[in-house]
Amino acid sequence: MAQTSATASDELAIGLSSFGLVEEVAERARYEQDWSGDHVGRARAVARPRSTAEVQEVVRRCAAMHVPVIPQGGHTGLVGGGTPADSGREVVVSLERMNRIRGIDAAGFSMVAEAGCILAAVQDAARAHDLYFPLSLSAEGSCQIGGNIATNAGGINVLRYGMTRELVLGLEVVLPDGRLFEGLGGLRKDNTGYDLKQLFIGAEGTLGIVTAASLKLHPRPTQVETALLGLPSLTSAVELFAQARRDMGDLLSAFELMPRACIELALEVATDLHDPFDPAPVYILLEAATGGLIELRPILERFLERAVEAGHVLDGVVAASTAQARDFWRLREGLIEAQVRRGRHLRTDVSIPISVIPAFIERTEAALLASAPDCLPLAYGHLGDGNIHLNVVPPKGMVPERIDGFLQHCEAIVFAEIDRLGGSISAEHGIGTKKRAAFLARKPALQLDLMRRIKQALDPDDLMNPGRILEPAMPEGSS
Repeated sequence: MAQTSATASDELAIGLSSFGLVEEVAERARYEQDWSGDHVGRARAVARPRSTAEVQEVVRRCAAMHVPVIPQGGHTGLVGGGTPADSGREVVVSLERMNRIRGIDAAGFSMVAEAGCILAAVQDAARAHDLYFPLSLSAEGSCQIGGNIATNAGGINVLRYGMTRELVLGLEVVLPDGRLFEGLGGLRKDNTGYDLKQLFIGAEGTLGIVTAASLKLHPRPTQVETALLGLPSLTSAVELFAQARRDMGDLLSAFELMPRACIELALEVATDLHDPFDPAPVYILLEAATGGLIELRPILERFLERAVEAGHVLDGVVAASTAQARDFWRLREGLIEAQVRRGRHLRTDVSIPISVIPAFIERTEAALLASAPDCLPLAYGHLGDGNIHLNVVPPKGMVPERIDGFLQHCEAIVFAEIDRLGGSISAEHGIGTKKRAAFLARKPALQLDLMRRIKQALDPDDLMNPGRILEPAMPEGSS
């Protein structure tokens, strides 16, 4: 007989039994950690409602017993926002069974999707109507649209289409007391008072549970050009971006930075790939797209001619096929997998003014290497929107007992430089529990006061994802 949770027979679990309760300990494990394995906790129960009405009932029952609720999506967060604490007090509410596309308005370029829809499924549903949902990130095969909304996800197309916030027309949200915020209207213009849906986007589930969303769609691009370019320096990368924006305007959809060390690491994983040209100090993965009557290739070719003449580009390849373009992106994605294979490492997600990216990377990497000459700093990311991931792989052979302290030391170096340059410690991953202390130490007192007032107004008992972003009302570890 399968082992079940010791709490499965308590009063609350019995009350939640009709809402997809996960009782077997082995099955519950995946709801109690994120994909990275860095955040692991213990839930009192795991409920998997199938409808908005069921989510409301779960929340009402938890509120009546003063039990905290943890909304959970696809387990792909990196800051502990959707992982239960180890207290065993919190009930995880997984949205995975709420995965229907409720409708697509092709003429109005919009879609209503439930929160548990996998991002790739949302993209596919739009594509089936010759439309395009532009949110795209490496976890799109497993992350859920509700989690994307709760964290205001970014991804590779922010440069052209904006963050998730700019792709949401309306929301349906279960509030901490079980009431339903009904705001799925797909209007492009509605200037009637406060835009309340914006409160829930990026709130990381601390103000309510997103159960469905009205999403903004776009015409499907019929021409996509992808180029991998070798550059002489980080400064050239910034100058090339400025030229690309002037020459291609809003046709430019992605502008990804990968210094040479990143390419070498990615090739450790993508072993069937090879250098497309002689090694360069810095690489840019550029993508432009359009539809309609615009001829994209001549525009790209003229841009590249000017870039070579200006000395910004040493060499490069424009993808001759969809398969070759996919291989270029595999280098970017392989970089992530290669870091995971190296074991525990520092992941950062910072935002800085584009003009100071070269200084930020050079100064920070120098400080990291001065502190630990054998570590591997990796600075890459979405240069076009100022979002850089400056990660650090510990020196080979470092004993496990030293890794936590080393990673904290490295993060302090990165954040100190971010503070000096007026940047942000989180560009797209959010705060969760992992970055809460750093967030609270940096956010101005007035802004924190306003956030706490909003939280108090909507969730006076602090039962909705407590301790994420803001400090919990009840000390952690208490029961």
